[in-house]
Amino acid sequence: MNKSGIEAVALSIRSLSMDAIQKAKSGHPGLPLGAAEIAAVLYGEIMKHNPADSAWVDRDRFVLSAGHGSMLIYSVLHLAGYNVTLDDIKNFRQVGSKCPGHPEYGMTDGVEATSGPLGQGIALSVGMAIAETMLAARFNTSHHQIVNHYTYALVGEGCLEEGVSSEACSLAGTLKLGKLIVFYDENKISIDGSTDVTFSENIQKRYEAYGWQVLRGSMYNIGEILDLVNMAKSEEEKPTLIILKSTIGKGAPKQGTADVHGAPLGAEGVAEAKKTLGIPEDSQFYVAPEAYAYFEERRKVFAQQEAEWKEDFDAWSKENPDLRKKWDAYWAKQATGQASVPTYNVGDKIATRGASGKSLNYMADCYEWLVGGSADLQGPNKTALKHDDGTYSAENRKGRTIEYGIREFAMSQIMSGINLHGGLRAFGATFLVFADYLRASLRVAALSRIPNIYILTHDSIYVGEDGPTHQPIETLASLRCIPHVQVLRPGDAEETQLAWEMAMESKDHPVCMAFTRQDLPVYAKGDKNWRESARKGAYVVLDCAGTPDITVLATGSEVSLALDAAKLVSGKKIRVVSVLDITLFEQQDESFRNSVLGGAKRIVVAEAGVRMGWEGYAKKEDCFTLNDFGESGPAAKVAEHLGFTATALAEVLKK
Repeated sequence: MNKSGIEAVALSIRSLSMDAIQKAKSGHPGLPLGAAEIAAVLYGEIMKHNPADSAWVDRDRFVLSAGHGSMLIYSVLHLAGYNVTLDDIKNFRQVGSKCPGHPEYGMTDGVEATSGPLGQGIALSVGMAIAETMLAARFNTSHHQIVNHYTYALVGEGCLEEGVSSEACSLAGTLKLGKLIVFYDENKISIDGSTDVTFSENIQKRYEAYGWQVLRGSMYNIGEILDLVNMAKSEEEKPTLIILKSTIGKGAPKQGTADVHGAPLGAEGVAEAKKTLGIPEDSQFYVAPEAYAYFEERRKVFAQQEAEWKEDFDAWSKENPDLRKKWDAYWAKQATGQASVPTYNVGDKIATRGASGKSLNYMADCYEWLVGGSADLQGPNKTALKHDDGTYSAENRKGRTIEYGIREFAMSQIMSGINLHGGLRAFGATFLVFADYLRASLRVAALSRIPNIYILTHDSIYVGEDGPTHQPIETLASLRCIPHVQVLRPGDAEETQLAWEMAMESKDHPVCMAFTRQDLPVYAKGDKNWRESARKGAYVVLDCAGTPDITVLATGSEVSLALDAAKLVSGKKIRVVSVLDITLFEQQDESFRNSVLGGAKRIVVAEAGVRMGWEGYAKKEDCFTLNDFGESGPAAKVAEHLGFTATALAEVLKK
């Protein structure tokens, strides 16, 4: 170990961080100044990685869960030799910069995940650790360990206060994820001051209760950190939390206080910090020459590690051609098997959640890399896989079904971690109304362009007896308004199969599919090319002769409701359209949209939810929607009580 080289890297991280934040007139100097050593030793001595190939599949992963300290990772990525230049760092927090205010996946070479919303990073790292074990179980042999890497994360008090970290870490302990190592930057300071007034529990005992190994040390003892990591690696049955006592804003005039957490040090503060730390006071963006020299030597080691892995991978490939073929399919997201597509006849009655279960099993049989589960709702969500190699556990790493427990937020973040890791595709399921529990994660997944698949059942008042706590009213609208989130609400079993095909095809956005609890009939499709049209968001289910007087835009269960209502109206030409995805429909060219709308004199909307998002299509009085919470009772009685029936819709159409 080159201790002086690591110290030079830590010094340079502090120098670059304080200058970048000062130049931007914005940022969080506390963490990079206080935790520079862990970044230096992690990227310099501990992690298996290669800056020349940031996509190396068997690299160790690092997630900066405390994403506000982003200059820590930008600085060390630059020093280590990733594609982050000094000019990029000088452009910190500016429009179009490779160094945004918080780390963003896809923006910066070497950044594994978007972080900043506290707690989400550590939860996502659990997903990455799960993915490593799943792939290792499938592809490693007695002679070749081609999947053998660790997942690291850095958290602060804020991450550990957020509930999602508790959800995910509890599951990580239960699953015995021994290759997950988390560093806790224990400085006991947050924006509002000392965390003594908000955060008094014994973190060590809490994490030990989760089933973690907990170790302690100093942020500033490099040799001790290396020893602690070796101890963590020797414990294969437990994830490890390494608590490192630190001083926030180390070296700054107001070190150890909230003043250095989230604001530039100021010109005088920077000058004084440089003097204290031994950085040339007249320098800007100073990098110690020894820091560059240290990583120049280390890059040779990093490249050699990857070269040795590639040699082992080639030998494994020759010895295991079938496994290699499967490996390529996993990473290219190609079929690994064959199955019969679910088919239905007009008049068949099945809940779309039931049809989703059939489609999910079809996809799982065709694509072995599809993994996931439900937040303790496997039966209601219809997510049981017939050929899943069992439930994933510490004893069965090949299992494809993940039992998340009642942890929707963690489930979503773990999905993101699995998908970002690569090689697998993750889905998760819960009731639609409980999408609110995972919304913050879904938003970050959308920002990161991660193709998570969400199965959201029990999608309306037709939940019935469980009542308004479980009957989503505003939820569809709240999901549709998140940029880059695709929301699909199929109206029958055939549309459900198409929705699954569309979800599986997504490469750059999360997909939410809303399914019914109640049975729905499979209806005849007026558009003979309905599958092609539906892929554009909407298609004509029931047409009329000539220009329609009314076009009904309906989604999900309200398509069959609209078909029933149309039968009750005489003297008017009515077209019924199934809108599988209103956002996608709006993105089509005007000619397609007009062909679907049919030039109708009047548009009526039918959806068992709030009218928000439909105002551009229909007048308020023509929105057959629900704008208040539901009631508890049998589904049909609830609909009747709320005036949400085919008869009531027919009265709207007769106006």
